[in-house]
Amino acid sequence: MAGVPSGSASSVKSAMESLRPVGLNAVVERRVKRSKNRLRRKNEAFVRQGEWFFLPEPNFRPKENFVLRHEPLSRGNGGKPHWCEELYRDGGVPVYVCTKYPRGVSYERYQQIMERTPDAKNWDWRLMRLNAQVYARGRVSHADHKTIVLPFWHRVLMNNEHLQGVVFLD
Repeated sequence: MAGVPSGSASSVKSAMESLRPVGLNAVVERRVKRSKNRLRRKNEAFVRQGEWFFLPEPNFRPKENFVLRHEPLSRGNGGKPHWCEELYRDGGVPVYVCTKYPRGVSYERYQQIMERTPDAKNWDWRLMRLNAQVYARGRVSHADHKTIVLPFWHRVLMNNEHLQGVVFLD
């Protein structure tokens, strides 16, 4: 199930296209010659696993000492994350996340919660980044999807469900 941006779909094909990240349809038009391959999970333009699109970036070279191992990708809705063997992030906004605040809160809001709610220190908080640029390499797994293997770095983009109030936490 996916939240399709309202008014954007009159067929299954247009619904699937409307869920692609901004600008990806133009890339698909340029790179994928056979129209029957444009809606597949893997083609010349991307690899898709669930709500995540992985766009090939074979020339990308991250700072190796900042590459993270076994990192989650999350939509911020409390669902099961996708797990990346190797992940690199750049930029974004730091937020504190727990099951009660799956979309994250700012440091200031986190401090307020800690001051006003004595139990909050036991809520299994995790510092994450909201809307960072993210790249993945290696195995990407999820309990509900077949594991994919990215042999080189891929830019990670979330589908357009965020237009329906879903956020990208990493």
